[in-house]
Amino acid sequence: MSLRVILRILGLLLMLFSLTMLPPILISLWFRDGVWEAFLTGIAITVLTGLLLYLPNRRAHKELRIRDGFIIAAMFWTVLALFGSLPLMLFGADSLSITDAVFESFSGLTTTGATVITGIDFLPESILYYRQQLQWLGGMGIVVLAVAILPTLGVGGMALYRTEIPGPLKDSKLTPRITETAKALWYIYAALTVTCMVAYMAAGMSWFDALGHSFSTVAIGGFSTYDASIGHFDSATIELICVAFMLISALSFSLHFMAWREKA
Repeated sequence: MSLRVILRILGLLLMLFSLTMLPPILISLWFRDGVWEAFLTGIAITVLTGLLLYLPNRRAHKELRIRDGFIIAAMFWTVLALFGSLPLMLFGADSLSITDAVFESFSGLTTTGATVITGIDFLPESILYYRQQLQWLGGMGIVVLAVAILPTLGVGGMALYRTEIPGPLKDSKLTPRITETAKALWYIYAALTVTCMVAYMAAGMSWFDALGHSFSTVAIGGFSTYDASIGHFDSATIELICVAFMLISALSFSLHFMAWREKA
């Protein structure tokens, strides 16, 4: 195990994760909820920490073994959840305590769906969006995303990929390159999300609610933008859409890819 290599990759992944706080800033500016500064602060702290881990170890390169992949995945999910909680404890007078914010962040990223928040209906729109986005990122796995867009991980990407993908297909590449495999899985995940969002909008949801609920539906998480969850809409059609996409998303995305490729 090479500690310096692990710290280098951890720094890269943290800087990558900081980018996920940009969309909530746009949502905050769109709805003028005044919370964008919390996300900007979160980005600054996360990027700075990532740089402090990466720069001293930027020349450390070594092929990762499976054991290293598990260590990185375990460390990153822990660190990611901690840094992901920053906006939740910084957004104003109604901010969560450190304990509640970390719990909410862990719950979102692990797609557990448990929440300590009451009065979800009255939260700023950007915070509502951010909770849904955390769950969506956790549904596929931020490490798989890293493998897809950070070629600097090199051959070690396979070790990380195996720690994130369940099932019998995790030891085989769906495409010749592991980065292309990770991208293919995310393309399928994103396509299902967009399709689910369009279906929700056709059933009567606003674009904001449709986006947020498509995130949690495809991730099979359970977060909602309302205290009453999907029951808020009191619509059998919306509930059927939810059930259908949860069943589809419950299947391995590797199997979705294999089925699509065979049909093509």
